Amino acid sequence: MDNLLLIVAMLSFLAVIVFAIMAIVQFIKKDVSKAKKQIKFTGISVAVMIVSFIGFGMTADPVEITEKEDTQKQVETVAKVEETPEEKAAREAKEVEEKALAEQKAKEKAEAQAKADAEAKAKADAEAKAKAEAKAKAEAKAKEASVPREHKSALKKAEQYAKTMHMSKAGIYDQLTSEYGENFPADAAQYAINNIVFDWKENALKKAKSYADMMNMSNSAIYDQLISEYGEKFTKEEAQYAIDNLE
Repeated sequence: MDNLLLIVAMLSFLAVIVFAIMAIVQFIKKDVSKAKKQIKFTGISVAVMIVSFIGFGMTADPVEITEKEDTQKQVETVAKVEETPEEKAAREAKEVEEKALAEQKAKEKAEAQAKADAEAKAKADAEAKAKAEAKAKAEAKAKEASVPREHKSALKKAEQYAKTMHMSKAGIYDQLTSEYGENFPADAAQYAINNIVFDWKENALKKAKSYADMMNMSNSAIYDQLISEYGEKFTKEEAQYAIDNLE
C-alpha cells in the first residue's frame, strides 16, 4: 500500500509540472479559459500529491523503527548492568598489568635509545680522536722532516747527556755548544733544549746523591755545586728539590 501511495505521489508531482507548463503556455497564447483549466488541474495534482505523501508517511512500515528502538533499549540495558566485585577486581587488575607492561616497554625503549646514543657518541669520539691523532702524527712527521739533520743530532746528544750523566738543561746546552764539547751551532743546541722532555728535578737529585756518596759533601755544599755556574747549573728550585729528597 505504501509503495502504491509513493507511486501516486510521484505521478502527481509530474502532473503538477506538466499542467503548470501548459498553463504558462496558454497564458502566452492569451487563451485565458484554457489557462484557467490547466491551473485547476495543477491544483488538483498538487492536492493529490500532498495527500499521497501524507498517506505514505502514515502507512510506512514501523518494523525498522521498532528494531532501532529495541537495539537502543538493549544497549541501555547492558550499560545499566553493574559489574560484580569479582569482575571489577579482574578488570582493575588487568588495567594495572597493562599499564605496568606499557611502562616497562617505554623504559626499555628509553634505555635502548640511551645506549644507542651513548654508543654513537663513543664511536664519534673515537673517530674524532683517531683523526686528531692521525693529523698530529702527520704534522709531527712533516715537522720532523723539515728539521735539519744537525738539529736532530743535537737533540739525540742532549738526551744521552740527560739520561747517562744526569746533567741540567743549562749544562747540556753548554756542552753542546762548547768547542771542547760537541761544538754544535747555537741554533741546533737551542732546538735540542727546546724539544727535550726530561725530569730535571730527578736529574738534580741523582747528581746530589753522587756528590753525597762519592765525595761525602754537606747538603749546603751540594746545593751550591748544583746551582753554580761553574758547576751543574741546575735551577734553584731543582736544587732545593734534590736537597729536600736527599737521603
